[in-house]
Amino acid sequence: MNREELKHIFQQAPAVIGMVHLPALPGSPGFSGDVEAVHSAALSDALALQQAGVGALMVENFGDAPFFPDQVPAETVAAMASVLRLLRAECSLPLGVNVLRNDALSAMAVAAATGAAFIRVNILSGTRVTDQGVISGRAAELLRLRKNLRADVKIFADVNVKHSAPLVSRSLEDEAAELTGRAGADAVIATGAMTGRAVSLDELRELRAALGETALIAGSGVTPESIAEILTVADAVIVGTAIKKGGKTTAPVDPGRVEKLIQSFTR
Repeated sequence: MNREELKHIFQQAPAVIGMVHLPALPGSPGFSGDVEAVHSAALSDALALQQAGVGALMVENFGDAPFFPDQVPAETVAAMASVLRLLRAECSLPLGVNVLRNDALSAMAVAAATGAAFIRVNILSGTRVTDQGVISGRAAELLRLRKNLRADVKIFADVNVKHSAPLVSRSLEDEAAELTGRAGADAVIATGAMTGRAVSLDELRELRAALGETALIAGSGVTPESIAEILTVADAVIVGTAIKKGGKTTAPVDPGRVEKLIQSFTR
C-alpha cells in the first residue's frame, strides 16, 4: 500500500490515528463486571477523537494486561467485536483493530465482521522476545484467513515493536523488506521501546529510504512538540498517551490535547 492509498482510506494526509484504549474486558483480571461501562468509555473516547479531527480510530484491548502471547479467549473476541460494532454505528471514521498481544487472526476476524478498515499486528514476521515470552509471526495463516474471508482489511505491521527484543539482530532495511515482501504487510509501523516512548527520527528516516513509497506510520511517543517533524518523514501517526488526560495512557481522551496536537502541524 502506497502513500496515496493510505490517504484514500483516511481521507486525510498526513493522517492522525487516535487510540481507543479499552478498559479491561470480560474475562481479564481487571474487568469491572460492567460491559456497558466498557462500551460507554470506548464511545466517549471515539466521539471525542472524531470531533477533534483525527483521521481514524485504533481500538485495542489495552486494559487486558497481562496479555496472552497469541490467541486470546473467545470472550475477548466477542467483547471487542461488540465494541467495534458500536463504534461503527456511531462514528464515521475508519476503524482499526489490535488484539494484544499478538492475536492477528482474531483481529482480522473482528475487522471482517464489523467493517473495520485495518488491523495492527505487532509481530507479523520473524520472532521476538517479549514480556509474554517468545512470539513468532503467523503471516501465512493471517493472509490466508483474509483471502478466505474476502475481507478488504489492510495489515499494518510493526518493525522492532515496542516491549520486545530481537533474537538475532538484523538491519531495519532487511526487517522492512521481509514485512512488506514475504509477510505481506500493507504498511509498516515504527515505535519507541515502550508505550509512550518516542520513535527515533533516525530510524524513521532509515525506514523511509528502505520502503520507498510504501506507507510508513510512527506508532508511539508522538507529542505536539514532535509531530510536525515526524510527519516530514512518516505518512501517519498513531497517538494515544499524549492525548489522554494528564498524559496518562489509561485515562480518558482529552479533547483539548487532541486539538492541540492537530493544530501543532496544521497551522
